[in-house]
Amino acid sequence: MSKTYSLFISHAWKYHDDYCRLDRLLGAAPFSWKNYSVPKHDPVLNPDEPNDRKVLLEELKGQIRPTHCVLVLAGMYAAHSYWIQQEIDISLAYEKPIIGVRPWGQERIPRAVSDAARELVGWNTASIVAAIKKHSL
Repeated sequence: MSKTYSLFISHAWKYHDDYCRLDRLLGAAPFSWKNYSVPKHDPVLNPDEPNDRKVLLEELKGQIRPTHCVLVLAGMYAAHSYWIQQEIDISLAYEKPIIGVRPWGQERIPRAVSDAARELVGWNTASIVAAIKKHSL
């Protein structure tokens, strides 16, 4: 029986298309996984409302805590995203392995992602799945 990998895909809702492409890529990959992230069409709270920030942080902790691994889309927008930094910080606090995934055609990686990631991979199904299997708890 094969393992089902519990994953959190960190992403900026403003760049939802990259998230959807990665979700589809993993969905077609030859392994079993469960998505613990909250996509744009199903947000828990409004991340721009100051009153929701503490609640959202607790929700993120609850989503990241049970995962085997965290994937961070390493677009340059991640360098300027408060929430992606929070997801990285929560992942590190729970000692979750982080895999940075370079969006297609991108060469530069935000330092926050490269410093936190156990591995940086390109936009390639085999590389992403191999990194998940290698680093998952």
